[in-house]
Amino acid sequence: MPSSSASTTDAAKAASGSGGVQSLERAFDLLERMADAGGEVGLSELSASSGLPLPTIHRLMRTLVLCGYVRQQTNRRYALGPRLIRLGESASRLLGTWARPYLARLVDETGETANMALLDGDEVVYVAQVPSKHSMRMFTEVGRRVLPHSTGVGKALLAHLPAEDVRDLLGRTGMPAATDKTITTPERFLAALEDVRAAGYAVDDNEQEIGVRCLAVPIPGSPTAAAISISGPAGRVTEAATDRIVPVLQEVAGALSEVLTSTTP
Repeated sequence: MPSSSASTTDAAKAASGSGGVQSLERAFDLLERMADAGGEVGLSELSASSGLPLPTIHRLMRTLVLCGYVRQQTNRRYALGPRLIRLGESASRLLGTWARPYLARLVDETGETANMALLDGDEVVYVAQVPSKHSMRMFTEVGRRVLPHSTGVGKALLAHLPAEDVRDLLGRTGMPAATDKTITTPERFLAALEDVRAAGYAVDDNEQEIGVRCLAVPIPGSPTAAAISISGPAGRVTEAATDRIVPVLQEVAGALSEVLTSTTP
């Protein structure tokens, strides 16, 4: 899967060929590169990764600092600024709005509750949900944050990250048990991620809530790490049902990917 900065660079090249504003394209590319680097970088790092000369980067960063989208630290490195938070929150709300028709299709075709979740820092946050027509209390709700190791969407989101990055995340969050089925060691979790990559989907089998099974897939090419899932009673989301549901999940994820990566409405 390409990095977001690579995708932004490709988009910038396409925009340049269609009359885009070069300085604006470059500024967004630098912001993406900062995000990929963890949110804080030095000018020389940006120059090395982007190929732009230092004077050009300095000029762009100075403008971003003045606008509040970048902050210069006391160590003279640059960090993503607080004004980006408002943009991200608004974009996340819109993401949920765009996803709802696709989640509704999942509910119609599977009969189970459909969710969309993002990886936000070290946590999974649910940004959209369409409930099943069956009456059932679910632990998931829009805005809820959970640790990724105990959820299907968490496994789907982490499956394609480097193993060391996953270990680091688990070290920061710990691996508390939500149920007696929760995976609580890094070795077992990394093995579970291998299964996700091999199968093409993730399973939460009573690991977040006893009596509930969840099937999840990542949204390929999403601008930010995102996954969709269905959740339902273990008596309905059986192994036999999995064979029927997973292809629907994968098809809907592909359709949603086209919407999220398209540059036109």
